[in-house]
Amino acid sequence: MDRINIISPSDGSTVATRDVATDNEINNALEKAQLAQKNWQTLEVEARIEYCQKAMDWFENNKDVLAQGISEQMGRPIQYAQGEISGLIERAQYMMSIAQDALADKPATKQQGFKRFIRPTPLGTCFIIAPWNYPYLTAINGVITALLAGNSVLLKHSAQTLLCAEAFRDAFNASGLPKGVFQILHLSHYQTAELVQEPKIKFVSFTGSVNGGKAIELAAAGLFKPVALELGGKDAAYVRQDANVISAAENIADGAFFNSGQSCCGIERIYVHEQVFDEFLAAMVKTTKQLKLGPALNSDTTLGPMVNAKSAAFAREQIKHALKQGAINHIDEQEFPLSKVGSCYLAPHILSNVNHSMAIMSEESFAPVVGIMKVKDDEEALKLINDSQYGLTASIWTKNEEAMQELANQIETGTVFMNRCDYLDPALAWVGIKDSGRGCALSYLGFGQVTRPKSFHIREA
Repeated sequence: MDRINIISPSDGSTVATRDVATDNEINNALEKAQLAQKNWQTLEVEARIEYCQKAMDWFENNKDVLAQGISEQMGRPIQYAQGEISGLIERAQYMMSIAQDALADKPATKQQGFKRFIRPTPLGTCFIIAPWNYPYLTAINGVITALLAGNSVLLKHSAQTLLCAEAFRDAFNASGLPKGVFQILHLSHYQTAELVQEPKIKFVSFTGSVNGGKAIELAAAGLFKPVALELGGKDAAYVRQDANVISAAENIADGAFFNSGQSCCGIERIYVHEQVFDEFLAAMVKTTKQLKLGPALNSDTTLGPMVNAKSAAFAREQIKHALKQGAINHIDEQEFPLSKVGSCYLAPHILSNVNHSMAIMSEESFAPVVGIMKVKDDEEALKLINDSQYGLTASIWTKNEEAMQELANQIETGTVFMNRCDYLDPALAWVGIKDSGRGCALSYLGFGQVTRPKSFHIREA
């Protein structure tokens, strides 16, 4: 039987060991999910909300231990880890607050002698595949919406954060949720692909890499089941000449380096108007040098290790090639003593004199590294922002909302921010274009992803 070891990126210790599910366990989970869903969908939305709220109460009451688990498993500094649990609860509670309206019958225009309406109908059993970088926030996007809509859920987490999946299980068990409505499975990649192909699975939601998304699409090819993908990003920030430069630098630095840069909507490339370029660069460097690189469980750490040494090595190669091509590094790695080749620890890096021929400005880094380019105007910034295979978010830093909206209409991303970045608002649709994926999570539109419209056309007697 295959086993999965969760290795701490902070010190290389084994956090936990788990067996992957057996074929019998997978088949039993599918049978239970299918049977439970038939009863679950008959409950009123209000009853489903009550179960989900009790699960959120469990998360609230266990924030401390869950936060430590995040830090141990994937390396986020402990002082920030509780914030993910708060974010999970915020998203779930928003979706619960709109569920009854979003899932209500939608009447057609009145027609004499007829009653016509469209009813959102659950799909059946949903398979949610969650990543390690935000193990609770990414999972809740699919889990809460699917459950509220009357579906049953099978959750598969990244091998790096299996204990987070178990926390979801414990939360819903504590809520009294009917058995089989929510279950978890620890799976290998091969088993995951097989489950995608399983006819009892009616919807698949995957959050992860572009290559992972392609594998999911290949597994689901020809099966006519909906697949939602939230994939990579190379998100851009544009600082206009009228921006509050100091505020922009501080917030963009946070958007670039929080979670060690391992955020799908984190800032990975920055374009700055030439009139404020020097001021912005100086402020960005000053802010970045205040970060403290260290083990995740140290209370004063503000920049934790990357998830593994392989990921850190990949980013180092990007940096190395950029420097060979003429990029300038503005951070002395020696100021961050733990940052060493071969380790999970990587100092933050700010590179200027970069261009789009460099991987650092075109390929996803998923690391604490960012490139900064000087631009002469909005037109050049727009061209560079759109010169990417990705399209998740972009941010514009300006005092001119009219100019922002004019640019935003032309920017090829699912979300455009003004004077903020690296944030997911549950009231808004979370959607990517290009290689950043497809589908729509959260907001009232998110319920459309886990339901199908069923039309009722009634001739009055």
